[in-house]
Amino acid sequence: MTRSAERHVLQFCHGYDGPFLDCTRQYARLFADTGYRVTTVFLTGVADPEVAAACASDEVLFMEYSSKAIRGLKLGAMRDLRKIVASRDFTFCIAHRFKPIFITLWGTHLPVIGVHHAFGDYERRTRKLFAFFFRKRLSLLGVSDAVRDDIRRCLPRWPTGRIRTLHNRVDVAELRAHQLSPVQARQALGLRQDAWVVGNVGRLHPDKDQATLLRAFARARPLLPADSQLAIMGSGRLEQDLKELARELGIAEHVLFLGEIRDGRRFFQAFDVFALTSDNEPFGMVLLEAMAAGLPVVSTSCGGAKEVVEGVGILAPLGDDEQFAAALVHLSRLDDEQRHDCAERMLERLNERFSDRAASETFWRLPQVTDLTAEG
Repeated sequence: MTRSAERHVLQFCHGYDGPFLDCTRQYARLFADTGYRVTTVFLTGVADPEVAAACASDEVLFMEYSSKAIRGLKLGAMRDLRKIVASRDFTFCIAHRFKPIFITLWGTHLPVIGVHHAFGDYERRTRKLFAFFFRKRLSLLGVSDAVRDDIRRCLPRWPTGRIRTLHNRVDVAELRAHQLSPVQARQALGLRQDAWVVGNVGRLHPDKDQATLLRAFARARPLLPADSQLAIMGSGRLEQDLKELARELGIAEHVLFLGEIRDGRRFFQAFDVFALTSDNEPFGMVLLEAMAAGLPVVSTSCGGAKEVVEGVGILAPLGDDEQFAAALVHLSRLDDEQRHDCAERMLERLNERFSDRAASETFWRLPQVTDLTAEG
């Protein structure tokens, strides 16, 4: 949809930690070949040329605020953002998470599409009032239907059409191009080449509920291949508790805590299956990454994870280590043809629902977008 005159869109992000750097790429890609120039601004985080290069944006700016400096009213950030907006002809702003939404609406005149990546962002009464006050300039997107529905529940007076879904997505070809081979990935992670490996990626935090995964693996292990291992990639405050649980369950020698791995999605080919036991998953980006790697997936049926996995993987109830164990056993018995068919179904799902192309088609049909980009 090429436009005759170049226009500008502002993408304002809290930071580039974790999955949020790729989110900037995802949203910048929406404007490829549309006549819009994308300026991405990071509220926190030091200036980094590698980060800037990964944003797929025409311009990347770093405000370099500390977390402490943006508590309270955030007046300094508002002044700085106002200067950026005054120097460019922005049509609207896409703001990720609540603080960038707050700063943009109070600090500028721009219409804002607020993207929410978590549950509960409008639980507080003050935030409900904020949203109501700025309702004429603000529309909202959830990264899953589950997040969208949570926002709608918190803001029942809002028209449902102003609270929509735009799923997170992956560039499958780019992701695959950067993945290590199974042999290389296992060498890098210290996994045995002949093992059957269950992979898990996530913070070692109660929300990720790796305790259920450990119990499920212990329950399933007598029926799994003799050389089975569970590899958990991530760090967090529960590390020692989880290691102690593995010892109590008698599986410590079969469980590897890999720690934080930079660009961990490059190593997914090291796994034979991917398992996610989260009990509070707004979306589950790691599920898309596992599917892009062709891994059979089992996940708890929670939040946005259900939207990703249903029909192409196995879903288990929250905290149900018995059913999760049964799923692991089932996946361990897939033959090569079944694994191939599974990978093909997952690839089809990614292309239809969780690709840049699918997201772009959805985005440009959203009423709030067509209103903001209408000529004149």
